[in-house]
Amino acid sequence: MLNNIGLPGILLIAVVVLVLFGRGKISSLMGEVGKGITSFKKGINEGTKELETEAAEAAKDVTPEAELDAAADKDKA
Repeated sequence: MLNNIGLPGILLIAVVVLVLFGRGKISSLMGEVGKGITSFKKGINEGTKELETEAAEAAKDVTPEAELDAAADKDKA
């Protein structure tokens, strides 16, 4: 149904929306959409940083505990 909408159809829809809601309402709505997108990107970046930090902490010590215990016993002797 919407496969053949084309440029004239999109322009007609835009004009109808502009007439129904007015320029001020659409402007404020787009501002809120922009804030939402910015907040979403910020959340994604924070989540990525958190995952990278956790992965870096997990990768710091990769020596198995048995080897650490054996090395400590050798140092004591």
